[in-house]
Amino acid sequence: MGAEYYSAAVQGPYEYFGLGPYTLDSGDTLPDARLAYRTLGHLNAAKDNAVLVPHMYSGTSASMQMLIGEGRPLDPSRYFLILPDQFGSGLSSSPSNTPAPFDRGRFPVVTIADDVRAQHRLVTERFGIEVLHTVLGWSMGGQQTYEWAVRHPERVRRAAVFAANARTPVQNRLQLDAQCELLRSDPAFADGFYADSDDVGLGLSRHAMAWAAASTGYRFFRDEVWRRLGFAAVEEFTQGFMRGHFQPMDPNNLLCQAAKWRAADVSLCTGGDLEAALGRITAEFFVFAFGDDLLFPPEDHERDAAMIDSARFRVIDGPLGHFTMFGLLPEDAAAVDEALAEVLKS
Repeated sequence: MGAEYYSAAVQGPYEYFGLGPYTLDSGDTLPDARLAYRTLGHLNAAKDNAVLVPHMYSGTSASMQMLIGEGRPLDPSRYFLILPDQFGSGLSSSPSNTPAPFDRGRFPVVTIADDVRAQHRLVTERFGIEVLHTVLGWSMGGQQTYEWAVRHPERVRRAAVFAANARTPVQNRLQLDAQCELLRSDPAFADGFYADSDDVGLGLSRHAMAWAAASTGYRFFRDEVWRRLGFAAVEEFTQGFMRGHFQPMDPNNLLCQAAKWRAADVSLCTGGDLEAALGRITAEFFVFAFGDDLLFPPEDHERDAAMIDSARFRVIDGPLGHFTMFGLLPEDAAAVDEALAEVLKS
């Protein structure tokens, strides 16, 4: 495993969209902000086949290629697939790649809305797309999908969220707080002004272990489902696979993303009224929860879906919990593809 985690049938090169001086919700302005992205497939003459697929926490646009392939629902021969990188990904403007005065621990607070406003500019200014065929995402990608559907209802024809909520629940925020404290607990963290990410491996390792506990379901460990993934011992998953995933990353980038996740709330555009915000959605809307998801329980999804006109809600069961989206088990991959086909054909 490991390298297979983000495997994909098709690879597109990164491109960059310059945003110039970009004023954030915080009031700070990044002098020379940029949005990284990939595209797969071709935009048709009518410009009505564009599908936007934002990514999850700790990923990049390359991560979402696990959902794409010839003959699959997200088929690049049929759709123009736009895969944007969120701020803090390490490719778009991030603590790790922004020069002073906004480098490292000085990088300003960014929001999900900041991401979506930048993506809106990419879609309309770079590609001239007026209406997106579909916006869909998992986890933080789902939070961005909610923001798109609420902020730009006239530009989203279909939308689907997988394992994400319109407003981050309190229990979820508490889990994030604990995981962020583990990143900051590294003696070399220095309030975010460490010289190199290699110096803060202890915090990354602690963060990875917490993720191993929270990202899968109880059945994954109780029934030793990890054996089906090719691991001979549970430590190969918790210490090898999960630590191997997080070890190359930059803690400041992860903290930047986590802060956006924690503060995600589409009701901010309606004065805190969540029902009014979700009532703005006009897209054909799908809400998919994963059984055994310890981060985003199905009950929270059902409450969101009940506030969206004609939203379709379904639980996809499986022992991998939040990681069901990766399709690491054949039945998970089939279930996710079935859900994507349902969305795209609606």
